[in-house]
Amino acid sequence: MNRFRSRPPRPGGGRVRAPFVLAVPALLAVAFLLMPLVGVLARTEWGQLGDHLSSPGVTEALKLSLVVSFWTLGLSLLLGVPLAWLLARVPFPGKALVRSLVLLPMVLPPTVGGVALLLGFGRRGLLGPWLEDTFGVVLPFHTSGAVVAATFVSMPFLVISLEGAIAGLWPSYEETAASLGASPARVFRTVTLPMVAPGLAAGAALTWARALGEFGATITFAGNLPGTTQTLPLQVYLLLQDSPEAATSVSLLLLAIAMAVLVALRGRWTGGGGAAGGDRGRRSAGGGVDDGGVEGALGGAEAGAGADADAVRGALAGAARGAGAGGVRGAGVDALRGVGGDVVREPGAGGVSGARADALRGQGADPGRDRPVVDGLAKVPESGGSWALHADVTGFTRLVLDAEPGTTIAVVGPNGAGKTTLLRALLGLTPRAHAALRLGDADVTALAPHRRGVAWVPQDGALFPHLTALGNTAYGLRAQGVPRAEARRAAQAWLDRLGVGHLAHRRPAQLSGGQAGRVALARALAARPRLLLLDEPLAALDQTTRAHVRHTLRGHLDGFGGVCLIVTHDPVEAVSLADRVLVLDDGRAVQDAPPAEVTRHPRSPWVARMLGRNAWPGAVASDGTLALAGGGRLVVADPLDAGVRALAVIAPEAVSVHREKPAGSPRNVWAGTVREITTAGSRLRVLVTSPDAPDLVAEITPAAAAELALADGAAVWTSVKATEVSVVPL
Repeated sequence: MNRFRSRPPRPGGGRVRAPFVLAVPALLAVAFLLMPLVGVLARTEWGQLGDHLSSPGVTEALKLSLVVSFWTLGLSLLLGVPLAWLLARVPFPGKALVRSLVLLPMVLPPTVGGVALLLGFGRRGLLGPWLEDTFGVVLPFHTSGAVVAATFVSMPFLVISLEGAIAGLWPSYEETAASLGASPARVFRTVTLPMVAPGLAAGAALTWARALGEFGATITFAGNLPGTTQTLPLQVYLLLQDSPEAATSVSLLLLAIAMAVLVALRGRWTGGGGAAGGDRGRRSAGGGVDDGGVEGALGGAEAGAGADADAVRGALAGAARGAGAGGVRGAGVDALRGVGGDVVREPGAGGVSGARADALRGQGADPGRDRPVVDGLAKVPESGGSWALHADVTGFTRLVLDAEPGTTIAVVGPNGAGKTTLLRALLGLTPRAHAALRLGDADVTALAPHRRGVAWVPQDGALFPHLTALGNTAYGLRAQGVPRAEARRAAQAWLDRLGVGHLAHRRPAQLSGGQAGRVALARALAARPRLLLLDEPLAALDQTTRAHVRHTLRGHLDGFGGVCLIVTHDPVEAVSLADRVLVLDDGRAVQDAPPAEVTRHPRSPWVARMLGRNAWPGAVASDGTLALAGGGRLVVADPLDAGVRALAVIAPEAVSVHREKPAGSPRNVWAGTVREITTAGSRLRVLVTSPDAPDLVAEITPAAAAELALADGAAVWTSVKATEVSVVPL
């Protein structure tokens, strides 16, 4: 999918004119930098340029410079790439000091660097005598000394450039690769390096160019021996004394090389990690992808109770009309709408966890059988097998989770509730929470993420941009040692099942959001996990595609021998895909029950509002009424014991709206003001505020609204019968 960047509008719509006080100094700065270059060009004797550059001394120095610079580049890659990754990815004590050591050669005078190298690696230095006695290596006045000196001053360019690229790479790419079974070395080789290749190339080019032009540290540490340490910059220094014209010609050569490198980079290095790619580095470089960052993008789905209700009702209506077997059952829609009734789970189309677990057990599936252990990983067989889940999660998210094989659990809750932290704890990827995890009869708590058999689909899929859809889908199988041809056949089959098989040879940038989401789902399912974690897997799909993929996913989950956790903000997904709904709030489990129970008796205000209900928390008073946290009292038909904290749930359809104070049976009557009127399908939702009660949403017909002449700011009365209030203890 192509992405376009829009330029910010310019004030006045015309050209931006630089203020005079800024334009003049800027032009002087350009002239100051340009003048030495113009001087070299002006003083070069172009007719003798070829003779100067082809003289024996210059050609010998050029060859030596190339040898030294390329050896320097190799040594910098060998030492600098791991150091850059360490600085970008691993927190450790003294990290700021290490980064300062990396930067030091860039600000240190080269001759001082040469003196420091002599005191460290010279014959009388700290390490020099040991190197000479043990290995017979003498660095000063040797070509190897020139390589060491050039590496000392040029390697920081590689480390800084690559560290910025790696830090700008969203860690979820590497974490997803690990969840598919790739070892850290394989992740670094097949994901990290290809994705930061532009940054690596930029750093390597700068390193090589800096090594080619090194002078001060080389002459101080390695000397100026023709054919041994006399590189091209040192040759320029000598030529200035005997032949200034030749020195100018050689300087022009070095200038041309440096300019060519900078032009080839086109600002990649100065872009501050831009080598990682604008879209690849769009996430925070900090690497903390927990609820605060990841779920923050979901705020639009929870902007307010009224907006939530509209979105939910629209989604439910669309699912009821077009989802078919893959959507919400009619009874489920009724339950969500507050009409009442159970969510019917047909064994053939939706099956509850018990039915699927019984079927798996009836086939003789044994979690501990036919599962050889290879290198500490309980190898996942190609088919069959069942793995129950037991997780004891501590830290920010605190809960105990048990599920039979074949169970699908929808995890819901407000932003910051701990949903993504729960998934990352099960993966072993976050310090915020720790999970003692058992899958089947195997305790995988101590295993690294790539050995757990836990596959993860993050919110945006994290497809590897350098691989095709087929390569992405086959990645997990290849990481598990499956032969290439077999892995690609299986990957193609999964892509076909999800309706994107014809896109197998496209790269992620050529896919739409919905297509990329299906490829990410195929990649996770193809990896044959024992635990499947899906973080908003259908969020990027349009309504029609979502219904199709939901139906396909439901079919695959029915035959899945492990447990699946789906983080979602969509009640349609919760009802149509899940056997249980786990409601989290502030890291704790508020409710864990079948979808029908959660829709009828939500124990969380957030869930109730997500379902379009009015949710008022409070405490039961001595007279049986509910003292509301937002002020006021609510009369209920079935009061709880005094002092019990409870949640009052009122369906919008149960709220009556009047222009005059009603008389008769309603026990709860409040005066209020209309603040907002929105559409919800064929009905209207009216938000009424009152000084005597929390905000209340009523749902009425357009005809009733017209009869009451409702408008924003209109004074109204609302009433709710005590029998229409559901009270759930908290």
